[in-house]
Amino acid sequence: MSIKNNDSKGMGFVIGASSVGTLIEWYDFYIFGMLATILSKQFFPEDSGTSALLSTLAIFAAGFIVRPFGALVFGRLGDLIGRKHTFLLTLVLMGGSTFAIGLVPGFKTIGWAAPILVLILRLIQGLALGGEYGGAATYVAEHAPANRRGYWTSWIQTTATLGLFLALGIILIIRQGQGLEKFSSEWGGWRYPFWISLFLVIVSIIIRMRMSESPMFAKVKAEGKTSTNPLKESFGHRANFKMVLVALFGAVMGQGVIWYTGQFYAQSFIENICKINFTESRNILLIAILFATPFFVIFGALSDRIGRKWIMMLGMLLGIIAYRPIYKNFLNWSNASNRKELVDLSKTVTAPAVGTPDAKDTKKMLVATKFDTVYTDGAQFTYTKTDTLHFDKEYTGKTKQIGYIAKDKNNPALLDTIIVKAKAVKGVDLAEGITYATVEKISAKPGVVTEKSLDDPTFWKFVLLVFVQIIFVTMVYGPMAAFLVELFPTKIRYTSMSLPYHIGNGVFGGLVPFLGTLIVEFTKTSQNPAGDPLAGLWYPIGIAALCIVIGSIYLTNKIDTDVMD
Repeated sequence: MSIKNNDSKGMGFVIGASSVGTLIEWYDFYIFGMLATILSKQFFPEDSGTSALLSTLAIFAAGFIVRPFGALVFGRLGDLIGRKHTFLLTLVLMGGSTFAIGLVPGFKTIGWAAPILVLILRLIQGLALGGEYGGAATYVAEHAPANRRGYWTSWIQTTATLGLFLALGIILIIRQGQGLEKFSSEWGGWRYPFWISLFLVIVSIIIRMRMSESPMFAKVKAEGKTSTNPLKESFGHRANFKMVLVALFGAVMGQGVIWYTGQFYAQSFIENICKINFTESRNILLIAILFATPFFVIFGALSDRIGRKWIMMLGMLLGIIAYRPIYKNFLNWSNASNRKELVDLSKTVTAPAVGTPDAKDTKKMLVATKFDTVYTDGAQFTYTKTDTLHFDKEYTGKTKQIGYIAKDKNNPALLDTIIVKAKAVKGVDLAEGITYATVEKISAKPGVVTEKSLDDPTFWKFVLLVFVQIIFVTMVYGPMAAFLVELFPTKIRYTSMSLPYHIGNGVFGGLVPFLGTLIVEFTKTSQNPAGDPLAGLWYPIGIAALCIVIGSIYLTNKIDTDVMD
């Protein structure tokens, strides 16, 4: 399809056909990250704790690490056989591997084979995405009129965030319909988003089959000017390789860390550090994305007027300045010490107390109880309290439910230990008719906050600060596709732009959640078990700062109006 400068309808079809597939591929890629906490419990041993989450984030990051290899493989194919057929292939690979992740049994069923299979499928996802973006961005840019290239390609830039939006929406709908327990079970609703991918991919394939080849590539091919060795021409020629390096270190790696900090690390921090509950943490991100997404197009269009460079540099600079104050506010606003307890409604037990026999000492049982504390501002924090029950003789049995503990306003002592009533009887009657001997002593530990529900004003403050971060994302990402397309000639464009994009975005950016979490873990000591929760931000701040220095020196703000070379 040949697009004239004023043919908005034709460009609309190009954008729609390209975007729907790219959006679905991003959806496939991101549902893994959105479900990382649940996946860590399904594909790793139950008692792994933080190491399971880190391992899951590492598998998530592995998909990003192999994206440059996908860029080399599929970028070469795109420059040899064309844009259309190449990103049809990547779509099939992405959809198939995503669907298959939803079929992998959990650790309880197949042991360590579970995370290994998931890792393999995640690597296939990364390879597929490595070929998708370059093809879609190139395809749109080669159709777009020169004076509106930033505007039209910015629609492709929305697909990554809209894919995240779609992932969040589907996950929340299923989660609300099933409840957390059923949703989080081995064959629960968390698998449904992976299975839904198959339907979405089929729809996208049907749409993409109607697409024609890029007019610029078709012209180059008709004239016999296609590259015989795109890899050699992209990276073996000094001038072109220099542009690859400038694109990577002067723009894309900074864009990558800003993108993943503002969306993925923000969600991980809010859920795992601030302990905001599953639904609220995702609603915060969902609402912020909804309001911020139009700014991709706004900044893309603005780059057609004033150039790409300084918009991207400003977005990185704002991230450097604002990140630590933003995340410090997240911590302060979710801190229990800043709130006043509403005593009459607090400490209501939300679940049965569960006793777990001590494997080393048959006279001990660990009992975990969850209870809610309500605050005057409307916030509600769920605490998990663990007590050790000491019996006067040995017992046998497995995990048992002890039962709900009633709140007694007239006896404050009941608020300090979960099983005080048991001390008043000669035997402790538990589930399944098992009777234990008299409880001699109870060793109680303070309750630990495991989940928080925010009051409405604080919830919207969180939304605002995530929205601000995504605005930074739109500034660096909106003009990016047009910027990369204008750097390289048509016959090697797919290959040349894909590699720096996927190294910068996939490796440097994709590692943000994993490295940020790991850096925080390194700061933990016996004297300070919580560590420095803000330490993980130094990674994106450092990368963005380096990128600003290099980009300010070596990038040009001039727009290339003729990309047919």
